[in-house]
Amino acid sequence: MSKYKIIMTGGGTAGHVTPNLALIPELKKRGFDIKYIGSIDGIEKEIIGDANIPYFPISSGKLRRYFDMKNFSDPFKVMKGIYQAKRILDKEKPDVVFSKGGFVAVPVVIAASMKKIPVVSHESDLTPGLANKLSAPFCNKLCVTFRESLAYVKDGKGALTGTPIRSEILQGSKIRGKEICGFRDDKEILLVIGGSLGAKSINDEVRRELNKILVDFNIIHICGKGNLDQSLNSISGYKQFEYVKEDLPHLLQAADFIISRAGANVIFELLALKKPTLLIPLSKKISRGDQILNANSFEKEGYSLVLDEDEMMEKHNLTDKLTELKNNRNKLITSMQNSKVKNGVDEIISIILKSFN
Repeated sequence: MSKYKIIMTGGGTAGHVTPNLALIPELKKRGFDIKYIGSIDGIEKEIIGDANIPYFPISSGKLRRYFDMKNFSDPFKVMKGIYQAKRILDKEKPDVVFSKGGFVAVPVVIAASMKKIPVVSHESDLTPGLANKLSAPFCNKLCVTFRESLAYVKDGKGALTGTPIRSEILQGSKIRGKEICGFRDDKEILLVIGGSLGAKSINDEVRRELNKILVDFNIIHICGKGNLDQSLNSISGYKQFEYVKEDLPHLLQAADFIISRAGANVIFELLALKKPTLLIPLSKKISRGDQILNANSFEKEGYSLVLDEDEMMEKHNLTDKLTELKNNRNKLITSMQNSKVKNGVDEIISIILKSFN
């Protein structure tokens, strides 16, 4: 019989789920019975289902910073979600709730607070997202990834833990990665990854400059669901995928250089792997700017180079930045090797245990 019971929550994007996956193996070792509350049809349902964790779906309204007619109806979805979460918590009686953020987490955190169940949350980005801002008053502790983030957390609830890194990410095989892609020469490999949903601007620019890039690199292009370009399948040295799961550690290990968005989870995994990376954060025109802050922090630490998305689309200077990335390879690797950033798994679990013991 398990010693402790924990309900985990978080969803909307893979970034709100994969850190939970990093915690699950160690939580099980510590004697936790783990269950998950997520949205009815969010990406978290599939990811957590694959991990064989019991899953409870609830109603959840999306949180928006812009005007939308759904802003008038979604609060009722949140209220329904709080009621549903309370019923689940009444039945499951967890010792603690752990929230990774995203809109589905808000009703769960509120319901847990109403039930006097301790809540520990985690924020990956440098500044808290809207869900964690709304949840913060109901949390006992808010774990953060960046030291700068502590300034945004009130009432002494902040704890600098770093982000949890999935152990399997560090266990890939370079040889297997090259085999998966069919690369048989010794040309350096560039991995392009735009997050769980892909990144149209990066996809378009890589394909626009494809012939130039292929002079120096073989390319692994993870382009997102529905974003394959079948006309490029026969090009030697170019291998595209919609989404990669089990084989991702092998592809990461095969890569000599990486182009990536700047979500906190992925950039800290790339830091752990010591991979020279060109970060292209989401433009502030279509985001709250969190990726720009993440990327600037990494650039300041000497871990990555950064290319502004709008500048890339206007100046078409991606290949110039890749040349700069190659020239700075050793400097970037040295900075990453000297980093004091640690895997956050043990520290976060320590905080979870202290929250109810």
